[in-house]
Amino acid sequence: MKQTIAKQRWLRLIPIAFITYSLAYLDRANYGFGAAAGLAKDLHITPGTSSLLGSLFFLGYFFFQVPGANYAEKKSAKKLIFWSLILWGGLASATGLITNINLLFVIRFALGVVESAVMPAMLVFLSHWFTKAERSRANTFLILGNPATVLWMSIVSGYLLNSVGWRWMFIIEGLPAVIWAFIWWKLVDDKPREAKWLTEQEKQDFENQLEKEQEGLKAVKNYSEAFKSKPVILLSAQYFLWSIGVYGFVMWLPSIIKSAPNMDIVTTGWLSSVPYILAVVLMLTASYFSDKTLNRSGFVWPFLLIGAIAFYASYTLGTNHFWISFILLVIAGGAMYAPYGPFFAIIPEILPRNVAGGAMALINSMGALGSFVGSYIVGYLNGATGGFGASYIFMAGSLFLSALLTVWAIKAAKKESNKSTDIKVTA
Repeated sequence: MKQTIAKQRWLRLIPIAFITYSLAYLDRANYGFGAAAGLAKDLHITPGTSSLLGSLFFLGYFFFQVPGANYAEKKSAKKLIFWSLILWGGLASATGLITNINLLFVIRFALGVVESAVMPAMLVFLSHWFTKAERSRANTFLILGNPATVLWMSIVSGYLLNSVGWRWMFIIEGLPAVIWAFIWWKLVDDKPREAKWLTEQEKQDFENQLEKEQEGLKAVKNYSEAFKSKPVILLSAQYFLWSIGVYGFVMWLPSIIKSAPNMDIVTTGWLSSVPYILAVVLMLTASYFSDKTLNRSGFVWPFLLIGAIAFYASYTLGTNHFWISFILLVIAGGAMYAPYGPFFAIIPEILPRNVAGGAMALINSMGALGSFVGSYIVGYLNGATGGFGASYIFMAGSLFLSALLTVWAIKAAKKESNKSTDIKVTA
């Protein structure tokens, strides 16, 4: 593959993927700020109900992952993401208009349903455009939209809340997704063979390279067979537990910081952004070395273990040592995000293309279920205990188990790859 093609793909597609996922993540992460700055009070929402509302997004997100991935693989990721952008932008802005808590329940769930297809569709899209030796970095630049968004969103949302209140914060932060939908439609092609900016020879050479990568993979007939494989089951359980830690952290970090003495909402916004600065650095570093060595597991489980230890250490220090406890939370947050690129490079390397997208969607849907459990139970524990210690232990335990499952899953994948099979791959 010519170097010019490689450079064109990175410069043309990665910024688009990054911005798209950033906008998706903006509309799911700003609820924590709205809840901390008046939404709960104005709508008379109890702590328990607030936890359910914060987590309801992920329940909707859980249901439509696999159909979304199937549509993206068989038909068009471009079309799916275009309509998703318009719908989730509208729903996000509508959050700022509601006066009835029942409507908020509907919007939060619907927002999850609309956004559920985005992550698997984007992973399928990138797998059509980047090779095995590039995939961890490509995935990382996509998922960087997650911590990078929370970083700037934490600061901007703090100022918006302080200036115009929670309603206008939701309205303003929902509109960019609608505008971006039309830019996405204009700039993106589903596959290299559709790209007008590549020559016919370049298209053919790149498609041949992607096909060559499929040759060494064990044949898997359909989604049913893929979903029953031990590595997929283990990675689904792993991502469920990992997501408990991540989204418990994302949803409730503003509230944890806001509870400190003499803490205003603008300072809360600035401090909430710090873990995501470390996350960006660690994600780029982990993905670079993972692609360079083609080692995935070694850049996943150690970071999750570090996150678990940091959470537990923060718990043991308690609220009497806020700044040391905060530094440990920064480490935990950064470590939790670091492995995303290598993790999502695993499945396309152990399963053929006809089922890889569906398997990634299944794993991501289990992550959504873990996100629901994490954001709800962390909020419940915070309210029930009147502090954050119990939720720290809960998140630490979940991350520790996810680290163990990562090692187990990779060993299972290597064992399966060594078995010979004559099963024919079907489209």
